[in-house]
Amino acid sequence: MEVYVDDILVKSKKRQQHTEDLKECFDQLRKYGVKLNPQKCTFGVEGGKFLGYLVTQRGIEANPDKITAIRKMKEPQTIKEVQQLAGRIAALNRFISRAADRGLPFFKILQNTKNFLWTDECGRAFMELKSYLKNPRC
Repeated sequence: MEVYVDDILVKSKKRQQHTEDLKECFDQLRKYGVKLNPQKCTFGVEGGKFLGYLVTQRGIEANPDKITAIRKMKEPQTIKEVQQLAGRIAALNRFISRAADRGLPFFKILQNTKNFLWTDECGRAFMELKSYLKNPRC
């Protein structure tokens, strides 16, 4: 069982074990007076989105929605748009090989927020990032 503020994930290796694990979880919740919102509960699934990631039997994977968000972006025209791009890269950091190197041109822009300058280097890095994210290895 993993708990993150108000999100709970109960993982089990075997289906039969899952029922026992859920019972133990419910016992603990009951013991401490914690109530669940039934509309936000999902039981017996083999995977799904959790804390912005895709959790499957294979482990934690990149959320495809976050990849699509970057792939659909147009070249940033403002500091705010570069900040959005940097945030999206940070959210996928663990799934992007050399994420810091790939994002360096964008992070450089954020060091001087008074003068927005989208360079050729930024344009190339942006296109390379989008191209990289087309490959499902993320």
